[in-house]
Amino acid sequence: MKALLSAYDRTGLVDFARVLAAAGTELISTGGTANELRNAGLTITEVADVTGSPEILDGRVKTLHPRIHGGLLGKRSNPGHVAEMKEQGIEGIDVVVNNLYPFQQTIANPDVTIDEALENIDIGGPAMTRAAAKNFPDVIIVVDPADYARVGEMISSGAGVPMAERRRLSAKAFQHVAAYDTLISAYLREPETNGENKLALFPEEITFGWTRVAIPRYGENPHQAGGIYATPGEKGGIVNAKKLHGIDMSYLNYFDADAAWVSANSFDSLLASGQHCVSIVKHANPCGLAIDDSQAEAYRKALAGDPISAFGGIVGFSSIVTAETADAMRGLLLDVIVAPGYEPEALEIFKKRKRTRVLQAEPSATPLLTVRNVTGGALIQQPDAIVEAASTWKVVTEKTPTEQQLADMAFAWKACQLVHSNAIVFAKDSMLTGMGAGQPNRAISVYLAGRAAGENAHGCVMASDAFFPFPDGIETAAAAGAVAIVQPGGSVKDAEVIEAADRLGLVMLFTGTRHFYH
Repeated sequence: MKALLSAYDRTGLVDFARVLAAAGTELISTGGTANELRNAGLTITEVADVTGSPEILDGRVKTLHPRIHGGLLGKRSNPGHVAEMKEQGIEGIDVVVNNLYPFQQTIANPDVTIDEALENIDIGGPAMTRAAAKNFPDVIIVVDPADYARVGEMISSGAGVPMAERRRLSAKAFQHVAAYDTLISAYLREPETNGENKLALFPEEITFGWTRVAIPRYGENPHQAGGIYATPGEKGGIVNAKKLHGIDMSYLNYFDADAAWVSANSFDSLLASGQHCVSIVKHANPCGLAIDDSQAEAYRKALAGDPISAFGGIVGFSSIVTAETADAMRGLLLDVIVAPGYEPEALEIFKKRKRTRVLQAEPSATPLLTVRNVTGGALIQQPDAIVEAASTWKVVTEKTPTEQQLADMAFAWKACQLVHSNAIVFAKDSMLTGMGAGQPNRAISVYLAGRAAGENAHGCVMASDAFFPFPDGIETAAAAGAVAIVQPGGSVKDAEVIEAADRLGLVMLFTGTRHFYH
């Protein structure tokens, strides 16, 4: 039996090679892998001795040779292949251990040059991995160090590696190469996608390479399986958050915690120095949201936005949680708390909660594209991440906003982008007082937001993620107590909507930008 070992990640490789050698396997290797194995006392046959050809082009060509690929692709059950291999002096290779050059680590360096990136694109590795995986009935392909113990035990037992396991390893190998190629394609395409070139942003063929980080007990419901995956190279966000306390995360915990983390960290442009943002989320919608100089007070204001819905919810923070804030949170059942960090005293308070998951997360990069599955395929788009300034909005009513109203409108407009449409937000003093979401009729969302705000609706501003097709939403808002409205505008009935606002003594601004969030 012969094994070809050539891996960049050599975790556990020496021990696995020893298992193979003990089973009578001849070890073939090249480059750094061969040196490491030889230094461990193992006998190694160089690839150049098998091929009869030296490594050339600074090591770019080592294993790309008929005596390697013939040994990988030759079918042992095909007499013609066996005869031809014998005629050409090709011996079969039975095991391949390979994983690829660190392309992701290379391009993670912001100063990397295109030449450095290209030098870290593996060619021989994917070729021999694919060859071995194609011929899995005859060749065992191992790309993941986590499989060494399992495969080694099968080989050592003398029973061999069964066909079902070979097929599993083959599928894993093809996926490993596919994810690698996806990284390279995305990197090479990236300069073109920074502009308005839609053909570059949405090529005819596209793949996404994610890495599994967890398998929760189930998905959205107990009868659905679920998996949690991370974007390669991304260290921030909820998927990569560190759990400091609490029981295991569920599928929906990840989903809702992401909504809380994103919403708490979406107001950087509105935060003055030393201010804090706190978000409370239920079913992916912020039911509480507030900014304040005091983090504890920001939490209290967020909770006051909808204390009933906050029960069993998720709390997100934009800043390190203080002991004062943790103390203020006593008595409310919470599923998840997520923040960039915690004071030691705050963490000790939270650890008295038996079930609550306490996560520490880092900021993450805005994704280039967002993906949503539909029957028959997927919908892909750019994220809704444009930069807007309240100073560019158009006053369309006779009344103009006060400085405070304009600040509240900016807060409400940003909050509205985080609520699932048809989205309506009531806000005052940088605090969400009421929210309406997910209704087929925008006027119903206005009614629900006003009802949730109750007496706190008086003097509020209202934001709407899309235009009002009729004046009824404006009239409902005024009846609830709103004094100013910010919306995109653009309805064929804008004139009637503006007339209603003037008749009711409201301030209204048009932003010119819609923010649906389905």
